[in-house]
Amino acid sequence: MDCFFAAVEMRDNPALRNIPIAIGGSPTGRGVLSTCNYEARKYGLRSAMSSAQALKLCPHVTFVRGNFKKYKKASEGIRDIFYRFTDLVEPLSLDEAYLDVTNCKLFYGSATLIAREIKRLIQEELGLTASAGVSFNKFLAKVASDWKKPDGLYVVKPEDAYNFAQELPVRKIPGVGKVTEAKLHDLGIYYGKDISKNELLITSKFGKSSSSLLRRAKGICTSKVGNFSERKSLSAERTYRQDLESFQELKDSIPLIVDEVVHRVKDWKTKKNPEVLPYNMFVKVKSSDFTQVTQERSYPIEFFDSMWQNGEVSTQMLDELTNLLQMAYLKGLNTVRLIGMGFKFKSPNPSIETLERPYQMELFREAV
Repeated sequence: MDCFFAAVEMRDNPALRNIPIAIGGSPTGRGVLSTCNYEARKYGLRSAMSSAQALKLCPHVTFVRGNFKKYKKASEGIRDIFYRFTDLVEPLSLDEAYLDVTNCKLFYGSATLIAREIKRLIQEELGLTASAGVSFNKFLAKVASDWKKPDGLYVVKPEDAYNFAQELPVRKIPGVGKVTEAKLHDLGIYYGKDISKNELLITSKFGKSSSSLLRRAKGICTSKVGNFSERKSLSAERTYRQDLESFQELKDSIPLIVDEVVHRVKDWKTKKNPEVLPYNMFVKVKSSDFTQVTQERSYPIEFFDSMWQNGEVSTQMLDELTNLLQMAYLKGLNTVRLIGMGFKFKSPNPSIETLERPYQMELFREAV
């Protein structure tokens, strides 16, 4: 979707449509932007930016506190439209998903025409614009969805895939963030074609992760659309107005945060009855200079019994969380602005991946 949260707010309040708006907390506290509209982006505002910094860049920006229930309702409406065309929908978040429309008979089975119709229905029924990418694999469909935002539709055909990927700036390749981009630039590598010309160098510098990079630079992706949406983790976190300056202050915060995440797990388990089990517990600590440290550990299933079965926090779990938090804190953090805690889940009976069908047509709608 196109700046999803902001788009929902502008739809519901026309006075916001032609002014810079940002979805996030107050700039007087520790607020962070979830997203912003395109008017705000002209001033350099972006997701995950502090609200205080956003206000400096755009003094006349209007801050809107997010309404998750409203966004979830809009997301459910979008999802309902998807299922009119295919049962193979792989949700990635509230506002993005992969669709496999290979077996859809509507619109002569044309993925491009189907994408156009989905966009039309989202606009007509929900008052929102969406961008779509169409191709024969997930990687190319993902990149294509971002090619002509907002309200865009872009198609990458199989015969064009190699040349399209070769001309991509490395930052457009999913999985390449700021750090990897900087490393590639230091090596004189700026486009997909530069990656292909320097395979040995890429392999020596990036190790195991190089294989994905090399494949994507050639437009290759074998991942299938899966009609599953099981969580791999669930967490809760707190951002503090005043920095925490001692480990005792961090320790005192544990009961409140762990109670919140265990409540979320219990609620999720009751509503979804997921076919997964907890196996890992983690803590996340972020300092006042935004340095982030994560500490995690895996445990036998018996360790999680009281939490998983009864929604209760055992003394042993509190002790382990304290140990993990202390290990994170001792990694050089001085003052702390955010603490997060959570659990990771896995299937007790992982399925065997089947072979991918050739030329599987997919749609991808990019996030905000």
